[in-house]
Amino acid sequence: MSWPAVRLVVFDLDGTLVDSLGDLANALNSALAQLVPQTPPLPLARVRSFIGDGARLLVARSLEAAGLHVPVDEALPVYVQAYRQRMFDHTRLYAGVREVLDALHDRNLAVLTNKPGDMSRAILSHLGVAERFFRIVGGGDLAEHKPDPSGLLQLVDACSATPERTVIVGDSAVDVRTGRAAGTHTVGVTYGFAPDSLATEPPDVMIDHLRDLLPLLGSDAKAGVVV
Repeated sequence: MSWPAVRLVVFDLDGTLVDSLGDLANALNSALAQLVPQTPPLPLARVRSFIGDGARLLVARSLEAAGLHVPVDEALPVYVQAYRQRMFDHTRLYAGVREVLDALHDRNLAVLTNKPGDMSRAILSHLGVAERFFRIVGGGDLAEHKPDPSGLLQLVDACSATPERTVIVGDSAVDVRTGRAAGTHTVGVTYGFAPDSLATEPPDVMIDHLRDLLPLLGSDAKAGVVV
């Protein structure tokens, strides 16, 4: 399967372009301990399973898992502040991401994430790749978040593409549902935060490394990708 006529490639952020699990977990556990001192930290694997639907649901799921009876509206700003203080500590691009983005210089590239938009833009700027994307859209930038397709369709319209000439790449069923609702092609990465969800809602294509996206798009620059 390949889609050489694709004009727009839209990427999820956490678990697709960047490995941010450590910073997310550290911020979350710091927030829980601030809300209720001596709260035991949630393990990384548990936090990983809560990621993908935005900060509010991440906090709500974590409060429930920790057994804390704290209103989400009270806990959310504590978490957001804790994350802002840590979001550059350990977050890195996955191996090969920078080279893949360079290889796709002839396509329109965008990011669509449920992470707050200002944080998403700051992280990608800090990692030196923000300029690769014509638009970086996150939570708070739109009335609805993924899997609602409106954000994806706005990106399609913004670069005069069509759903049939668009691919969304992500690590979870949320991204697959978003693409399906918008009528785009869907690609799932196995190395991200929610590979089990892709088994239950499979995308059009699964890839083990982002470089595997290039042959699907008929890129002639794949030789320059570093593993």
